[in-house]
Amino acid sequence: MNTTVLAWLVTTNIAAFVCFYFDKRRAISGGWRIPEKTLLTLALFGGSLGAKLAQHRFRHKTRKQPFAAILNLIVLAHMCFAIAWTQPNLREHIKQVLISL
Repeated sequence: MNTTVLAWLVTTNIAAFVCFYFDKRRAISGGWRIPEKTLLTLALFGGSLGAKLAQHRFRHKTRKQPFAAILNLIVLAHMCFAIAWTQPNLREHIKQVLISL
């Protein structure tokens, strides 16, 4: 894996985890909240593992719908992408699709 991609994934997952932590603390104290759109965007752009770990660890937004369902779909999409990426034929096809975007 490219070091830039790895750095991006590590940073994004840490950011998602930390944002969930602070949002949970603010929910408890009644402070300013991090918008759900921001949390889901962090998950979508590579932080789904950090978001899911934080959701479980802090018991945050586990029953909130449609947030929980959308986060689960993002995790599922990332899992499918990771599995497809391990298949050489699919990896080349994915590269071509990404390049064409």
